[in-house]
Amino acid sequence: MKQQLRPVGIIGTGKYVPEKILTNSDLEKMVETNDEWIVSRTGIRERHIAAPHEATSDLAYEAAVRALDSAGIKAEDLELIIVATVTPDSTVPSTACILQDKLGAKGAAAFDLSAACSGFVYSLATATGFIQNGMYNNALVIGADTLSRITDYSDRNTCVLFGDGAGAVIIGEVPEGRGFLSFDLGAEGSGGSLLNIEAGGSRLPASHQTIEDKKHFLYMNGREVFKFAVRVMGTATERVLTKAGLGKENIDLFVPHQANIRIIQSAMQRLDLPPEKCVINVDKYANTSAASIPLALVEAAEEGRIKEGDAVLMVGFGGGLTWGASVLIW
Repeated sequence: MKQQLRPVGIIGTGKYVPEKILTNSDLEKMVETNDEWIVSRTGIRERHIAAPHEATSDLAYEAAVRALDSAGIKAEDLELIIVATVTPDSTVPSTACILQDKLGAKGAAAFDLSAACSGFVYSLATATGFIQNGMYNNALVIGADTLSRITDYSDRNTCVLFGDGAGAVIIGEVPEGRGFLSFDLGAEGSGGSLLNIEAGGSRLPASHQTIEDKKHFLYMNGREVFKFAVRVMGTATERVLTKAGLGKENIDLFVPHQANIRIIQSAMQRLDLPPEKCVINVDKYANTSAASIPLALVEAAEEGRIKEGDAVLMVGFGGGLTWGASVLIW
């Protein structure tokens, strides 16, 4: 007899961005670029930058505290913590374990998940599976990144694109008819070299030479990543809607990865969605990798743009190359 899976959804939300803002005008003083060029090609006007004393776990902590408060859950009652990030505080221990200690969530399972900008959706799918099968009753899922630490601010092609931030949700059992309906996750590893950090791992450990050659900074082939993004955002969206038994017309709110306004607009056209059904905050935060989708989702929730019973579609793409999409009933 097939086991009945518990309905699982989001029961609390929280976000955090550092205080410091780096504007396009500020970047004009650092590299050969200008505000008009950045806005017309990316939609980005400013981004938040972590203070010298702030690490990814600090951003994640602030978002987590807000999410716990929103859900009415104490940290000690958490059973699972997943942090999606490509900028962990350290290789070992994981940022999730550091966060567990900071929160006082003693006994909770904790691990990091690395799927770049798709990491939050990957983490949601992972945590949902754990709760659906009864292994855990709740989970804290966070997308958090401090991309400023891996950005080369002398490279005008990449430094205008990225920012820092964290978005968090608490997921748990919800009433029947609510929660996550479907996920679509995938990867195209053959494109890994299009968006990567070459050094710092076991293949190319840190050395004087790797530092001198700037191989610890993020590299991106923008043109090829753009083409990949436009393609997979559309196909992943169509697949996840089919799995959920919904059509494009059923979408109440579209929450895409905030990487580039042109990619978002392309996805909206493919879905035939009006602007009021799409969350866009790339102008304020730029691309925050794993934090991108949760920052947009949480902001929409705080602004009252999501009502109970709304069908919310989240979709993103990232290094790996990876993609992830999800549909849930709020």
